[in-house]
Amino acid sequence: MIHVKKILYPTDFSSYSNQAYFHALGLAETYGAALAVVYVHAPGGPGDKEHWRAQLEQVRPANPKIPVAHVVLEGDPAAEITRYAADTGTDVIVIGTHGRTGVDRLVMGSVAEKVMREAPCSVLVVKLPRHADAADPHHVR
Repeated sequence: MIHVKKILYPTDFSSYSNQAYFHALGLAETYGAALAVVYVHAPGGPGDKEHWRAQLEQVRPANPKIPVAHVVLEGDPAAEITRYAADTGTDVIVIGTHGRTGVDRLVMGSVAEKVMREAPCSVLVVKLPRHADAADPHHVR
């Protein structure tokens, strides 16, 4: 039997991570699990921790029975996500991906891929539907 009690949902507030949010919520409701919503602020990135904390506070499940924690970390996103997962005993990480392949992935790197390789738990990687436009907010339901 699968036991999921702690779900980690890292977000960068993109359409890609928004799609993963719905998967994370579905798992939390199905398993009665707690949800940690995490943003990793990269050194030198835009905004400060309080700005991102305010953004995270807006991410709340409609179901009040889902316990939710909002966490702002600082550093390399993949490293911080996997460290946080290990430190908190996370059962599953639900993360969005841009779905890049080939040279684009090699040049840009992939936080989702690094998390998948280094995570201490299972990782659910969520892509946008094939024909969804990432700039169109209406594709996320």
